[in-house]
Amino acid sequence: MRLQNVVIEDMRFVKAGLRKDGVFLGERDQYGDPLPEFIGARPDDMETLIDGLVAANERMRENAIDPALQAAATAFGFVYMHPFEDGNSRVHRCLIHHVLAERNFAPPGMVFPVSSVMLDRINDYQTVLQNHSGPLMEYIDWQKTPERNVHVVNETGDLYRYFDCTEVAEFLYECVARTVEHDLPEEIKYLRRHDEMQREIMETIEMPDRLAQDLIMFIRQNNGKLPKKRREKEFTALTDDEVIQIEAMYEEIFADAKD
Repeated sequence: MRLQNVVIEDMRFVKAGLRKDGVFLGERDQYGDPLPEFIGARPDDMETLIDGLVAANERMRENAIDPALQAAATAFGFVYMHPFEDGNSRVHRCLIHHVLAERNFAPPGMVFPVSSVMLDRINDYQTVLQNHSGPLMEYIDWQKTPERNVHVVNETGDLYRYFDCTEVAEFLYECVARTVEHDLPEEIKYLRRHDEMQREIMETIEMPDRLAQDLIMFIRQNNGKLPKKRREKEFTALTDDEVIQIEAMYEEIFADAKD
């Protein structure tokens, strides 16, 4: 619930905490009635499901289950329940980072950007979620409510309590592998280039660190050239020759950054 408040900055139109109503993902027909592709757990089951999820997470940690397996079971178990009115997907990704950090999967203080990889593979991500939720729909009996929401009329708790997380674990492992083998090395290479570029700028022109960092960022965003707008605003004190020199530095230091 604390994480929900963190990821949703404006709670004016969202009821915080465990939801009291049904929830579905999908479309609506021409009359506004629900056409669900996924239905979350019943509100009446939510507290016991969450308690079970927390207890299972603690048992996996105490028994040293592989961190990625623990993260997959806990985070995807959470998002399948869909316990909140809003913010479920963002809290779900936060839980992956939380479990991996708590299990010291990466060195302390290191940002391990696995959720960025997941979002970069958004189509695969959605397919994995649908492969789980789609087959469950035939076991869920629901009715539309006067508010055009869904109301589940049969017992469905076990569908969310006991689920096969093989596919989501495989997907998370793939994302972890790409993070370790590609994204982190690329990030390290960029940071080294960035530091080298900043040193070169500071040795050429006396300016505050923050301004030098902004200069690198603007040049990077504009494909190696300082944007005219920034040239006339933050960096109006630079001479034309200095701008040309800095852009040449960038071209040399980041020469293979697009490869």
